[in-house]
Amino acid sequence: EVQLVESGGGLVQAGESLRLSCAASGFTFEDYEIGWFRQAPGKEREVVSCISISERMTFYGDSVKGRFTISSDNAKNVVYLQMNSLKPEDTAVYYCAAHAGPWPCDPSYDHWGQGTQVTVSS
Repeated sequence: EVQLVESGGGLVQAGESLRLSCAASGFTFEDYEIGWFRQAPGKEREVVSCISISERMTFYGDSVKGRFTISSDNAKNVVYLQMNSLKPEDTAVYYCAAHAGPWPCDPSYDHWGQGTQVTVSS
């Protein structure tokens, strides 16, 4: 059974940093694309970043380029999202998702975690 467990969310002030973690299990990590998506109240789910585990290729949504960095620890089956220079508009529930690769970075991923709340105060 595929399981994705997010952690690391919280309340921070604008300009601060957070690191989210996504612990994956139940599938061959290297065969998958792992992505971070977010959804704010009243808004559609938005692409944040994706990584191809085997090819180490990354993709970022325009709103987070230059501020967020996605990475993976293949020995631990964990994907991280380092979020720097956070802004109030980054406030959302952040979801980790996985899909057998190759797959485009979009919200059509098959498997989803429960989400973790990130709140950025001004």
